Amino acid sequence: MINQKGNIQALKDAIAASDAIIIGAGAGLSTSAGFTYSGERFNKHFADFAKRYGFSDMYTGGFYPYKTLEEHWAYWSRYIMINRYMDAPKSVYADLLAIVKGKDYFVITTNVDHCFQKAGFDKTRLFYTQGDYGLFQCSEPCHQGTYDNEADIRAMYEKQRDMKIPSELIPHCPKCGKPMSMNLRADNTFVQDEGWDAAAARYEQFLSSRKAAGNGKVLFLELGVGANTPGIIKYPFWQMTAANPNARYACINFGEAAAPEKIASRSICINADIGKVLTELKAAEGNTEKR
Repeated sequence: MINQKGNIQALKDAIAASDAIIIGAGAGLSTSAGFTYSGERFNKHFADFAKRYGFSDMYTGGFYPYKTLEEHWAYWSRYIMINRYMDAPKSVYADLLAIVKGKDYFVITTNVDHCFQKAGFDKTRLFYTQGDYGLFQCSEPCHQGTYDNEADIRAMYEKQRDMKIPSELIPHCPKCGKPMSMNLRADNTFVQDEGWDAAAARYEQFLSSRKAAGNGKVLFLELGVGANTPGIIKYPFWQMTAANPNARYACINFGEAAAPEKIASRSICINADIGKVLTELKAAEGNTEKR
């Protein structure tokens, strides 16, 4: 059991008392779910790449300057296959859904692994700000469109040999013929398509209609958000909590849970593994239902 029983009870009470919950999720949530990018999982899936190219984690492998597109897509198709089309090893996302089920919630996330939708979260209540491993875009880009890549990725994954894919499987833009790239916010070529714009609008409408920065009884629940892009989730959550006297801020992040002094009295910070905290919250919900 986690040695933060008081904070976990406070979070349970905050969830129950809230009229709306805004979940902000970062990489730490997927890490807790088992989507780790180094160690045993990397060695299991990328030992051959590690031996040939000399890198020791998936993240570094994504930036390696492969000499050919056949090598590039051999790596990336395997990467996308295990981090997008395979299920997370642990039930963290399903546990989170069980905890907020029946509540008025919305999710904003910098994660690109589709775990929320695979766990059963309502697609219309999700905003993926940084893209999706499951989408291609033109590398130029010559237009603001994205394309589902599952069939292409599965073919590359299954047919690659000696860390190369067949040349005929290299994806090209259907409009200009240039190579495709992943729809990930890595630089100024990132495509924000109609789906992205619609999700952004739904998020803003949710914030406005629930009076998130006014007087609505809102819980800002931050899960695994680090310091890489704090301007997307962390800082706005702090600012909206400060602006709304009826709001609460909660942060679960192993070793990184903190809140500014201005909102400290209305904050719940839990420095622990997210999955373990959610397990205890879910168990607490179950005990409440049995009474």
